[in-house]
Amino acid sequence: MNIKIGIINVSDRASKGVYEDIPGKAIVDTLNDYLTSSWEKVYAVMPDEQDQLEATMKRMADEEGCCLIITSGGTGPAKRDVTPEATEAVCQKMMPGFGELMRQVSLQYVPTAILSRQTAGIRNQTLIVNLPGKPKAIRQCLDAVFPAIPYCIDLLEGPYLECNEEVIKPFRPKK
Repeated sequence: MNIKIGIINVSDRASKGVYEDIPGKAIVDTLNDYLTSSWEKVYAVMPDEQDQLEATMKRMADEEGCCLIITSGGTGPAKRDVTPEATEAVCQKMMPGFGELMRQVSLQYVPTAILSRQTAGIRNQTLIVNLPGKPKAIRQCLDAVFPAIPYCIDLLEGPYLECNEEVIKPFRPKK
């Protein structure tokens, strides 16, 4: 089975070329560290526009067949931060435990983690996870939640994600 993972950097400035898309690259680097399964990235850099973000998530999930979509940015309290709203609009089920754990981990590093609105949800057979926009925080948050992601994708009848267990150990119940 071909494994496709969507990566979306939500940033007005990066989408206009004002600065380099470092968060999206940080996600790719982290996934390359974690996964031993071969995978294909479906990539987008876009402005903080809810309708565009919803359309991109739908396309990646429904047309591209991504089993996982990871977003970076747009999770704060600023007026233009709409990533959680877009995620909620396209998902049938929300997975609040992801955001709860990411904030708990982030609070060990910065007191402003309480301002973050990271979340996750499921659209059909796709898990969508919203991460913060800073590369260091991306890795910290993925280190926390990724052990549950392969099993979640198993439960959604998606592809089997194999991991480099020296880097990240996924949890799967014993059969």
